[in-house]
Amino acid sequence: MDASGEELADRVRALLTLDGGVEEKRMFGTRAFLLDGHILVGARSGGVLLVRVDEEHGAALITRTGVEAAVMGPRTMGTGWLDVSPRALVGDDDLAFWLDVAREDAARDD
Repeated sequence: MDASGEELADRVRALLTLDGGVEEKRMFGTRAFLLDGHILVGARSGGVLLVRVDEEHGAALITRTGVEAAVMGPRTMGTGWLDVSPRALVGDDDLAFWLDVAREDAARDD
């Protein structure tokens, strides 16, 4: 992963330190942050945040500026996996919004 991806991972880590049970793993070239074994978010090369959401919620969120369906290898994923560009993650409040979205959607899955 490149420097901007590592920087994003550091920011994510700092905001998630209060959450018990969050685990960090390298997966598919991404620094993934998991809760109870399920991916919440991932820091990707280029400072892109991969966010796992409920498909219906993702369909609404994909309309936001700087958000698109995640691409993994040759595959474009459905609206349950979103890539959020660095320009949409400028401040910690922006990043915290996406972390909250991922946590809320993960809680719905349980």
